[in-house]
Amino acid sequence: MSVTISIIVANALISLAALYAVPQMFEKLMLKPHRVVREKTWYELVSSGFIHAGMGHLFLNMFVLFFFGLVLERTIGQGHFLVLYFTGLIVSSLPSVYRHKDDPEFATVGASGAVEGVLFGFIFLFPLEPIYIMFIPIGIPSIIFGALFLIYSVYASKGGGRINHEAHIAGAIWGFLYLILFVPNTIDHFLSVFGLI
Repeated sequence: MSVTISIIVANALISLAALYAVPQMFEKLMLKPHRVVREKTWYELVSSGFIHAGMGHLFLNMFVLFFFGLVLERTIGQGHFLVLYFTGLIVSSLPSVYRHKDDPEFATVGASGAVEGVLFGFIFLFPLEPIYIMFIPIGIPSIIFGALFLIYSVYASKGGGRINHEAHIAGAIWGFLYLILFVPNTIDHFLSVFGLI
C-alpha cells in the first residue's frame, strides 16, 4: 500500500474515532499552544494533524492529499514523501505555537499544513501542470494557482477566523524548501521546465 493511502486511512480512522466514538481523544490530540509550551506536550504538533473539525474538513484535506500525494510519492519516493509529510505537520504547527502560546483558548486541528507541503511539493516539480477548480472550466498552471493561494492566505491570515492560514503558509513554504534542500536535482528540474538550463 502506498504511503499516501496509508496516511489517508490513518486520518480517516483517527478523525472519525475522535469525532464520534471517543470524544476525549479530540481534546487530547488537538494542538493547544498554551498547553504545549507549559506542559511540554510536543506530540500535539503531529497528533493534531490526524484529527479534523468535521467531515467536510477531513474530506477536503484527504481529497487534495489523494490527488497530489500519489503523484508526488511516485516522483520523490516513499521515504522522502513520508519525511516531507511528517516534518510538514511539525513545521506548519510552529507559527501557531509561537503566536498563540499565551492564549489558553486557542486550539487548532487538521492536516492542512502537511497537505499544503505535499501540494506545493507537487507545484515545485510540476509548475506548468494544470490544476482545475470547481466551476472554472479551464486549468490554471499550478505555479499560478500556488501564487494566488499564498497571496490569499497571507491576506486572510490578517483577519482571524477559524481557518489556520498560518499553517497553510508555513506548510506551503516547507513543501518548496524540503524539495530544494533534501531531494537531489529538484532545482535543475524546475529550471529545465522553463527552458532555463
